[in-house]
Amino acid sequence: MQYIAYYRVSTVRQGQSGLGLEAQQSAVSGYLNSKSGELLAEYTEVQSGKKDENRPELQAALRQCRLTGATLLIAKLDRLSRNRSFLMSVQDSSVKFVAVDMPEANHFTVGLMACLADYERELARERTKAALQAAKARGVKLGNPRLAEVRHSDTTAASEASIAKAKERNAEILEIINEMVGEMPSAQRECLSLRTLASLLNDAGYKTSRGKEWHPTSVSRVLAA
Repeated sequence: MQYIAYYRVSTVRQGQSGLGLEAQQSAVSGYLNSKSGELLAEYTEVQSGKKDENRPELQAALRQCRLTGATLLIAKLDRLSRNRSFLMSVQDSSVKFVAVDMPEANHFTVGLMACLADYERELARERTKAALQAAKARGVKLGNPRLAEVRHSDTTAASEASIAKAKERNAEILEIINEMVGEMPSAQRECLSLRTLASLLNDAGYKTSRGKEWHPTSVSRVLAA
């Protein structure tokens, strides 16, 4: 199993001194040893848990998880976020994650933490259903008069969503390639081949959209997108 570790400290002082950070690293290390896991990369954020916006290190960690199929690993659940909606957005991003202090609260079970909100949404649906039934009883015509047109466009909408998702993934891979190339000496950049780029992506653990290794042809598609 491959993991991407994410650490968060609340203040710059904590980040510089290692206060809190060392404990998180120790917890992650112990978990990896117990699971014989492979650590691909580590990301450290200096940000208050109450602020879910502007989290570049977390977004970078999630991006690498999406593109490699690795699991996001955090020492404590509150290091990810104290905000329920943000936790759910991470879950919905298709990235698996595990919190060392609460391993049962992984990608598949974190939704239980939002059960009260889900229950409230169910109550809202029931209230809406009751209101619609009451309106129907008063003779109000319900439904979409353009239903046939909407149904006809369903397949098109799904296809467009799939294309948009592919473009988004290609854009992320292109960012990775640019970051890799940008770190190279200029002389080395000038003679890069598609095969070399494919090897760099494979060595870093990145996968194609189908979970396969990169080849010159698949890299060329990304560069041409």
